[in-house]
Amino acid sequence: MSQPTRRPTIREVAKHAGVSHQTVSRFLRDDPTLRPQTRKAVEDAVGALGYRPNLAARSMRTRRSGAVAIVLPTMTGPERTVAAAVEEARSSGFRVEVIIGVDESAAALSARARDLLDSGQVEGVLSVAPIVAATDRAGAVIDTGEYDQRMRAVEAVAGDVETMASLVRALADLGHRHLLHAAGPQGWNSAQLRLRGYLRAIEELGLTSHGEPAGDWHPETGIKAMATLDDDSPVTAVVAASDRIAAGVLSAAADRGWAVPDRISVTGWDDMLLMRYATPPLSTVVVDRETAGRHAMRRLIAAVRGEAEPPAPETTLTRVTLRGSSGPPPRR
Repeated sequence: MSQPTRRPTIREVAKHAGVSHQTVSRFLRDDPTLRPQTRKAVEDAVGALGYRPNLAARSMRTRRSGAVAIVLPTMTGPERTVAAAVEEARSSGFRVEVIIGVDESAAALSARARDLLDSGQVEGVLSVAPIVAATDRAGAVIDTGEYDQRMRAVEAVAGDVETMASLVRALADLGHRHLLHAAGPQGWNSAQLRLRGYLRAIEELGLTSHGEPAGDWHPETGIKAMATLDDDSPVTAVVAASDRIAAGVLSAAADRGWAVPDRISVTGWDDMLLMRYATPPLSTVVVDRETAGRHAMRRLIAAVRGEAEPPAPETTLTRVTLRGSSGPPPRR
């Protein structure tokens, strides 16, 4: 039986790099005072030896776990945000524990966060929903604001109103004057903001809205919205509140023999990967959830380390992207 490969030690890394083991420790803590050439030497030694910090030993020695947790109220929704947050945490030397509390209340998730912090298993908690996690142990709690207090997805950022207005302006620039909005459920903040932006642009640009039928975040909502249009309807563009709803619009348009975009243009929101490969590819609003996730994790790590809050992202988190599902209206 082959013997397990022995892990390289921090002293072996130091010898390989030609520095002291204290310098390697500073490198592992991401000490900003470390000289660039020293940092490069240690980084090369770590890579050459395949060194990985012994987090369990470090926790016993420093009373720090080197771990953070991400608390989710559901299994689906914030995948891209969480993936980016996990990548950011690992690049900073933290392990990540992901806790999924399906259908749990804000109070229950708060209790989970307190238990995690008080156990010493993690140094901080990133939650995609607002929680209260007062604890007797030192620790940090940051929430991304993707879910509201009742664990419903918000999926909205401050620019949702303006982004929707920009999307309607883009359709107007193509020549569209008669539109329909297939809206999301109005109990959700995101759906409300998108409807507000749509109506604001309709009024400002002197366009005509032929309705704003609302429903769940489901293709059936788009199918029902299309059913409100007569065969001779002057509507030439349907603005869906999400890509899922837009999928229903595209299906209903195909069933009626309405070519997209020759007869009717269709837009969505979210930039779902599958809809990039629809026929035609869906025009949509791209939401940069990766940047949001990375920034949220940077905030958590800064709080854990007692550092200043990192600056907010300079780029906007939403942008309009027109693809094959939108074009000029048909000539009458």
